[in-house]
Amino acid sequence: MMRFLKQYVFVLILAATASTGFGAAVHAVQPDEILSDPRLESRAREISGGLRCLVCQNQSIDDSDAPLARDLRILVRERLQTGDSNEAVRDYIVARYGEFVLLKPPFGTHTLLLWLAPLFVLVMAVVMARRTMGRRSPGAAAVAEQGLNAEERQRLDKILLEGAGDDDKTGSPGSNVS
Repeated sequence: MMRFLKQYVFVLILAATASTGFGAAVHAVQPDEILSDPRLESRAREISGGLRCLVCQNQSIDDSDAPLARDLRILVRERLQTGDSNEAVRDYIVARYGEFVLLKPPFGTHTLLLWLAPLFVLVMAVVMARRTMGRRSPGAAAVAEQGLNAEERQRLDKILLEGAGDDDKTGSPGSNVS
Protein backbone atom coordinates (compact mmCIF):
# COMPACT_ATOMS: atom_id res chain seq x y z
CA MET A 1 0.00 0.00 0.00
CA MET A 2 2.81 2.38 0.91
CA ARG A 3 4.58 1.65 -2.39
CA PHE A 4 1.42 2.49 -4.33
CA LEU A 5 1.08 5.73 -2.38
CA LYS A 6 4.67 6.71 -3.17
CA GLN A 7 4.12 6.03 -6.87
CA TYR A 8 0.90 8.04 -6.79
CA VAL A 9 2.65 11.02 -5.15
CA PHE A 10 5.51 10.77 -7.67
CA VAL A 11 3.06 10.87 -10.59
CA LEU A 12 1.25 13.85 -9.07
CA ILE A 13 4.52 15.74 -8.60
CA LEU A 14 5.57 14.91 -12.15
CA ALA A 15 2.23 16.12 -13.54
CA ALA A 16 2.39 19.32 -11.48
CA THR A 17 5.92 19.98 -12.64
CA ALA A 18 5.00 19.52 -16.27
CA SER A 19 1.96 21.75 -16.00
CA THR A 20 3.65 24.62 -14.15
CA GLY A 21 6.25 25.33 -16.77
CA PHE A 22 9.28 23.41 -15.54
CA GLY A 23 8.67 20.98 -18.37
CA ALA A 24 7.59 23.68 -20.84
CA ALA A 25 8.99 23.76 -24.34
CA VAL A 26 12.18 25.73 -24.79
CA HIS A 27 12.56 27.93 -27.83
CA ALA A 28 14.42 26.08 -30.53
CA VAL A 29 15.94 29.22 -32.02
CA GLN A 30 19.66 28.63 -32.55
CA PRO A 31 22.23 31.29 -31.67
CA ASP A 32 23.20 31.69 -35.34
CA GLU A 33 19.57 32.58 -36.19
CA ILE A 34 19.22 35.42 -33.68
CA LEU A 35 19.26 38.90 -35.19
CA SER A 36 21.64 41.51 -33.80
CA ASP A 37 18.88 44.16 -33.64
CA PRO A 38 16.77 43.39 -30.52
CA ARG A 39 13.67 45.06 -32.00
CA LEU A 40 13.85 42.97 -35.16
CA GLU A 41 14.46 39.84 -33.09
CA SER A 42 11.45 40.65 -30.93
CA ARG A 43 9.30 41.06 -34.05
CA ALA A 44 10.67 37.79 -35.46
CA ARG A 45 9.75 35.97 -32.23
CA GLU A 46 6.27 37.48 -32.30
CA ILE A 47 5.70 36.35 -35.89
CA SER A 48 7.26 32.91 -35.53
CA GLY A 49 5.29 32.29 -32.32
CA GLY A 50 2.10 32.41 -34.42
CA LEU A 51 3.32 30.16 -37.22
CA ARG A 52 2.77 26.40 -37.08
CA CYS A 53 5.56 23.96 -37.70
CA LEU A 54 4.42 21.95 -40.70
CA VAL A 55 6.26 18.90 -39.40
CA CYS A 56 5.21 18.98 -35.73
CA GLN A 57 1.83 20.63 -36.46
CA ASN A 58 0.98 21.59 -32.87
CA GLN A 59 4.12 23.57 -32.15
CA SER A 60 5.11 26.99 -33.31
CA ILE A 61 8.19 27.23 -35.50
CA ASP A 62 9.81 28.99 -32.55
CA ASP A 63 9.42 25.85 -30.39
CA SER A 64 10.22 23.22 -33.02
CA ASP A 65 13.60 21.65 -33.74
CA ALA A 66 12.51 20.39 -37.16
CA PRO A 67 14.69 21.49 -40.09
CA LEU A 68 11.67 22.97 -41.90
CA ALA A 69 10.87 25.09 -38.82
CA ARG A 70 14.45 26.35 -38.81
CA ASP A 71 14.13 27.27 -42.51
CA LEU A 72 10.91 29.17 -41.77
CA ARG A 73 12.50 31.03 -38.83
CA ILE A 74 15.39 32.08 -41.08
CA LEU A 75 12.93 33.12 -43.82
CA VAL A 76 10.98 35.28 -41.34
CA ARG A 77 14.19 36.97 -40.20
CA GLU A 78 15.38 37.54 -43.77
CA ARG A 79 12.07 39.16 -44.71
CA LEU A 80 12.24 41.41 -41.64
CA GLN A 81 15.79 42.46 -42.51
CA THR A 82 14.65 43.49 -45.99
CA GLY A 83 12.17 45.87 -44.34
CA ASP A 84 8.90 43.93 -44.55
CA SER A 85 6.24 44.66 -41.94
CA ASN A 86 4.97 41.91 -39.63
CA GLU A 87 1.81 41.60 -41.74
CA ALA A 88 3.80 41.44 -44.99
CA VAL A 89 5.97 38.63 -43.58
CA ARG A 90 2.89 36.73 -42.35
CA ASP A 91 1.14 37.22 -45.68
CA TYR A 92 4.21 35.99 -47.57
CA ILE A 93 4.40 32.81 -45.45
CA VAL A 94 0.64 32.19 -45.80
CA ALA A 95 0.79 32.73 -49.57
CA ARG A 96 3.60 30.22 -49.78
CA TYR A 97 2.30 27.53 -47.35
CA GLY A 98 -1.43 28.23 -46.98
CA GLU A 99 -3.49 29.22 -43.94
CA PHE A 100 -2.69 25.92 -42.26
CA VAL A 101 0.65 27.45 -41.27
CA LEU A 102 -1.17 29.86 -38.90
CA LEU A 103 -1.60 28.55 -35.35
CA LYS A 104 -4.69 30.76 -34.96
CA PRO A 105 -6.55 30.80 -38.28
CA PRO A 106 -8.61 33.93 -39.04
CA PHE A 107 -12.38 33.91 -38.62
CA GLY A 108 -13.98 33.83 -42.06
CA THR A 109 -16.54 32.03 -44.14
CA HIS A 110 -14.03 29.38 -45.17
CA THR A 111 -13.10 28.70 -41.50
CA LEU A 112 -16.61 29.00 -40.09
CA LEU A 113 -16.93 25.27 -39.43
CA LEU A 114 -13.57 25.24 -37.66
CA TRP A 115 -14.62 28.01 -35.26
CA LEU A 116 -18.23 26.93 -34.71
CA ALA A 117 -17.71 23.16 -34.36
CA PRO A 118 -16.77 23.34 -30.63
CA LEU A 119 -19.86 25.46 -29.92
CA PHE A 120 -22.04 22.98 -31.84
CA VAL A 121 -20.59 20.04 -29.89
CA LEU A 122 -21.22 21.86 -26.58
CA VAL A 123 -24.84 22.64 -27.52
CA MET A 124 -25.41 19.02 -28.57
CA ALA A 125 -23.93 17.77 -25.28
CA VAL A 126 -26.28 20.01 -23.29
CA VAL A 127 -29.29 18.88 -25.37
CA MET A 128 -28.38 15.21 -24.90
CA ALA A 129 -27.85 15.68 -21.16
CA ARG A 130 -31.23 17.38 -20.76
CA ARG A 131 -32.94 14.64 -22.78
CA THR A 132 -31.29 11.95 -20.68
CA MET A 133 -32.26 13.67 -17.44
CA GLY A 134 -35.81 14.16 -18.70
CA ARG A 135 -36.25 10.46 -19.46
CA ARG A 136 -36.04 9.38 -15.85
CA SER A 137 -39.00 7.34 -14.74
CA PRO A 138 -41.86 9.70 -13.84
CA GLY A 139 -43.54 6.84 -11.93
CA ALA A 140 -40.71 6.70 -9.39
CA ALA A 141 -41.06 10.41 -8.63
CA ALA A 142 -44.83 10.07 -8.20
CA VAL A 143 -44.43 7.12 -5.80
CA ALA A 144 -41.87 9.04 -3.76
CA GLU A 145 -44.20 12.02 -3.49
CA GLN A 146 -47.18 9.89 -2.37
CA GLY A 147 -45.34 8.39 0.54
CA LEU A 148 -46.17 5.09 2.16
CA ASN A 149 -49.65 3.60 2.40
CA ALA A 150 -50.92 2.14 5.70
CA GLU A 151 -49.78 -1.43 4.96
CA GLU A 152 -46.27 -0.33 3.95
CA ARG A 153 -45.99 1.86 7.04
CA GLN A 154 -46.90 -1.12 9.29
CA ARG A 155 -44.26 -3.31 7.59
CA LEU A 156 -41.68 -0.57 8.01
CA ASP A 157 -42.53 -0.11 11.70
CA LYS A 158 -42.25 -3.87 12.24
CA ILE A 159 -38.81 -3.97 10.58
CA LEU A 160 -37.64 -1.01 12.62
CA LEU A 161 -38.87 -2.59 15.87
CA GLU A 162 -37.14 -5.87 15.04
CA GLY A 163 -33.95 -3.93 14.29
CA ALA A 164 -34.20 -2.13 17.61
CA GLY A 165 -34.55 -5.47 19.42
CA ASP A 166 -31.43 -6.80 17.64
CA ASP A 167 -29.42 -3.79 18.76
CA ASP A 168 -29.84 -4.86 22.36
CA LYS A 169 -28.51 -8.35 21.60
CA THR A 170 -25.45 -7.36 19.55
CA GLY A 171 -24.60 -4.17 21.32
CA SER A 172 -23.91 -2.28 18.08
CA PRO A 173 -26.51 0.13 16.76
CA GLY A 174 -27.72 -0.41 13.22
CA SER A 175 -26.38 -3.95 12.81
CA ASN A 176 -28.93 -6.51 11.76
CA VAL A 177 -27.17 -9.86 12.11
CA SER A 178 -29.29 -12.87 11.16
